[in-house]
Parts: sequence; structure tokens; C-alpha cells
Amino acid sequence: MRAHDSATAPTTIAVAPAPAAVPAPPAPAPAPSPAASADPGPAAVLASSPAPAPAPGRAGRQGVLLAALGVVAFSLTFPSTVWGLESFGPWSLVAVRSVLAALIAGAFLLAGRVPLPDRRHLPGLAVVAGGVVIGFPLLTTLALRTSTTSHAAVVVGLLPLTTAVLAALRTGRRPSRAFWAAAVAGAAVVLAFTVQQSGGALSAGDLYLFGALLVCAAGYTEGGRLARLMPGWQVIGWALVLCLPLTLPASAAALALEPVRLTAHGVVGLVWVAAGSTFFGLYVWYRGMAAIGIPRASQLQLAQPLLTLVWAVLVLGESLPAAAPLAAVGVLVCIAATQRAKD
Repeated sequence: MRAHDSATAPTTIAVAPAPAAVPAPPAPAPAPSPAASADPGPAAVLASSPAPAPAPGRAGRQGVLLAALGVVAFSLTFPSTVWGLESFGPWSLVAVRSVLAALIAGAFLLAGRVPLPDRRHLPGLAVVAGGVVIGFPLLTTLALRTSTTSHAAVVVGLLPLTTAVLAALRTGRRPSRAFWAAAVAGAAVVLAFTVQQSGGALSAGDLYLFGALLVCAAGYTEGGRLARLMPGWQVIGWALVLCLPLTLPASAAALALEPVRLTAHGVVGLVWVAAGSTFFGLYVWYRGMAAIGIPRASQLQLAQPLLTLVWAVLVLGESLPAAAPLAAVGVLVCIAATQRAKD
């Protein structure tokens, strides 16, 4: 009791006429704010701003690696589509690949208990779905019925420059003149190479190819923008799931109308374009674009036509053109220049 009384003595004499001589009671410690003390949890972390990024050099290297991995996955798309056409019709192949990719994406979304995307993101997801889930696969598959793999690579040769232009218009980012000079030079190298290999003649599938170019560039641009607001795998995942009301009935109708002749090549081609190109490829591609920017990532695709030719030799048995090594060196120089150029 004496200890208690002495401890409270300052409080008792605080009402004395000479307050200046009496020590004031200790101020209570400020209560921690809910924002500082509450554990945000996984859902809040995903919904909030991204965590502090690594050092720019490291983040840049990771972004380049992810985008380059996406380019490698995309470079196998045309050879895999040719294999898939051995077993399926063009409409069946596109519809079934989208359904299979959507099932894979849906499983990941369910396992991660990912909430539905915000309503404000739906228009952008619709552009991604129309461009890279439906538009590009359908138009290129129709083109590959009459065009060779090397000729179809002209689409990818123009795609980096088109994506960079659309990204500048959509996001307002303005790459430097050095970037544009290297991008145009790279596109010119790829165009000259592919046109030379095709003899300078336009095929009947060129209208499909140029249409695929435009819709894919739009899908890449919008997907890269959304990948800054949500994880890249969720961007392509929700785009695929949103297409299910269209791709499910389309698959049933196409499989009923087009003959199916299952072969090992056909099944492997279908599995790759669904799991490799459509889901995994776009997942790492959008992550890379979010890390290093859409214009820089898009220029890595200058290497895609040459990689496609390599796969065409190894997978389809086509011959490698003599000019391919020279074109590869020119493309690598242009890619290096675009990656070093500043915004």
C-alpha cells in the first residue's frame, strides 16, 4: 500500500496551486494505428500496391529473362499449330486449345482463391481475350492452312514495332529516338529476311496474318498495362475464363462438324498451344512486360521469327535458309540497342 500511495502521489498533488513545480504524469503511449498493426493478409497484399521492387538492374534482368522465356514459348506456336492441324480442323483446334488453357487457368485461380477482377478491369480483359485468346490463334491457324511456317513469321516480324506504337499511344510512354531507330531497323531486317525467303509474293493467307498482327498487338498492350495492376498469370487466366461461354459451345460445334484424326503429333501440338503458348507463355510474357515496360519487351520478339525457323527445321524438317545466321546477328544487334535505349 505504501508503494502504491507513493506511486500515485504525483497525480494527487497535480491539483496544487503551483502546477509548474509538480511533475506532470507520464503521457500514455500512443496506440498503434490499425493500418500499422493489422496484418494485411494475402488478399490485401494482392489488392494493394506492389511491394518495393528489387534494385533496377536486378529487376530489369528478371524482366528481360521472363519476356525472353515467353518469346521462346511463342516461337513454338506455329510448328505446334502445324502439328495440331494433322488431327483437328482449324476451328476445332482454336476452340479446344482455348478451353484447355481456360481449365488450367481456372484451376490455378481456384487453388489461389483469387477474387473476381474489378469491374474496371473487365474492358481491358476483353481486349486481351479478343486479341491473344481468340483473334490471333484463329487468324494465324486459318493462315497456316495455305502459308508456310517461315512465311507466317512475317506477322511476328512486324509485331514488335506495332506493339510499341500501340503501347506509346495507350500508355503515354514515349521511348527515345534511339529506341525507335533500333526498333524500325530490327523490323526491316526481319521483313527483308522473311520476304526474301517467300520470294516476294503475297500468299492468300496474308490478310489473316495482318489481321492477327493488329489484334495481337492490342492484346499485348492491354495485357501489359493490366499486369501492372494484377499478377500476370491472373491477367491471362481471367481472359481465358471469360472466353469460356464462347469457346465451350464453339468446341462442341466445331468437333461435330470437322473430322478429328488423332495422331501423336496432333495431340502434342494441341497440348503445347494450350498449355505452353497460351497459358505459360503469356504468363511469363506479361510479367516481363510489367517489369521492363511494353516497348522494351516487345522488341525481344524480333528474335521470334528466327527461333520459329529453327524449330521448323528441328520439328518439321524444313531446311534452314543460308541467310538466317546473318539475319540473326542483325536482329540481336537491334534488340541490344532497344534494351539499352532510355525512355
